[in-house]
Amino acid sequence: MNKLTPNLIVDAIEPCLPFWIERLGFEKTVEVPEGERLGFVILKHGSVEVMLQTRTSVAKDVNPISDGLHRSVLYIDVPDLAPIRTALGGWPLVVPERKTFYGAHELIVADPVGNYVFFASH
Repeated sequence: MNKLTPNLIVDAIEPCLPFWIERLGFEKTVEVPEGERLGFVILKHGSVEVMLQTRTSVAKDVNPISDGLHRSVLYIDVPDLAPIRTALGGWPLVVPERKTFYGAHELIVADPVGNYVFFASH
């Protein structure tokens, strides 16, 4: 196995982009339109990659997984939480910033559609 890239299934991609691009500094490297809107994107920040795909796009591609409420948790290892803390200033935290029993310092947020994103510095 070489790489894991999460694909988050969302109702609409456009509301998610400010969180990933403007706040966290990801770059949109691939964009696939679906009518007047986006159906699929790949976002990249350094070696970290995230895909967003609409339910409509998934229904055309792999219909059995297009239905139902999907929530995902992303765990992103970062060298320092300070830039993340700055980028997400004012964004609501799921729990207060914490230090875990295994030594990670974590900042946990939900993106605009309810996927949880853990940023962890070890």
